[in-house]
Amino acid sequence: MARLGDICTVVSGSTPKTNIPEYWDGDVKWITPAELNEDSCYLFDSQRHISELGKEKTGLSYMPAGTVILSSRAPIGKTAIAGCELCCNQGFKNLICSDVIFNEYLYFFLKSKTDYLNSLGRGATFKEISKSIVENIEIRLPSLEEQKKAAKQLGHIYHLISLRKQQLAKLDELVKARFVELFGDPEYNNKGWKTESLGELCEVGSSKRIYQNEQSTEGVPFLRISDLVNKMDTGINDCDLYIPESRFSELLELGLVPKSGDILVTARGTLGRCYIIKPEDKFYFQDGMITWLSQFSNSVTALYISHLFTMPGFRKQIDGLQAGSTVAYLWSSSALGAERE
Repeated sequence: MARLGDICTVVSGSTPKTNIPEYWDGDVKWITPAELNEDSCYLFDSQRHISELGKEKTGLSYMPAGTVILSSRAPIGKTAIAGCELCCNQGFKNLICSDVIFNEYLYFFLKSKTDYLNSLGRGATFKEISKSIVENIEIRLPSLEEQKKAAKQLGHIYHLISLRKQQLAKLDELVKARFVELFGDPEYNNKGWKTESLGELCEVGSSKRIYQNEQSTEGVPFLRISDLVNKMDTGINDCDLYIPESRFSELLELGLVPKSGDILVTARGTLGRCYIIKPEDKFYFQDGMITWLSQFSNSVTALYISHLFTMPGFRKQIDGLQAGSTVAYLWSSSALGAERE
């Protein structure tokens, strides 16, 4: 095992003063964590550029091509490789590799350690990993030949995953098109169907507030909105917060636990993402952040409602109803209209 600080040089970045126009819109590529996503690998450009003067006055240095880029806050763990000379803002702790570690091997290592990296985060307002934390992370260090072989195999796997994601995105568009063909466009009601609010078709509510002193390190998973959004497609019975089994049993007896077939809808931040409760699901969720739809009338199904939430016309209703200047917040999903025969 080797410490990253012993085999890499860890560098950060900074942001030129935004009120000095001469520091901006130059030829220097300057990246932020928001530009990285799950499919990021090599970066050859940035959304914004700074000037050479802005770079010099801010004390920035170029990261050489091949540097492994690691976001250290908001969020932690996004990873890429610099395909050319780049600068970055303060949201990174980047690794310039020595000749004993292959950058793509390190890239895939960090990419697989997102949860671990987040567990290392420190800070009250938002979590961040410091330079010293990154330097003390240990990595298995086989020969360069083995590193390159492993990176090549992982590259093939991630390429296949990327292709499958593209296929799923196309299928998702096909589902939406088929839905409009069968049921019409909710925005225009071009089938002439009756329109009702969700409050007339099902019960709309939220969970009971769970206070911090009720949370524990084991028991029944307790989901925040980020857990629901990020794990809808991968299974959501795994998280880092829990409530005791005894507390969950109390909520279950009070009828405050969603049942199989109920829908959870994100109501803050990322609005309108739906999850239909499965028979095997066992978890509780954050109040005020997630709306709970249950006890549907005989004229509508949970699957139909969940598909409605993906339709552009329905999304426009959500945009019109949301409140909150800093974080988008859907105060009442019951006001949304749903069409039916």
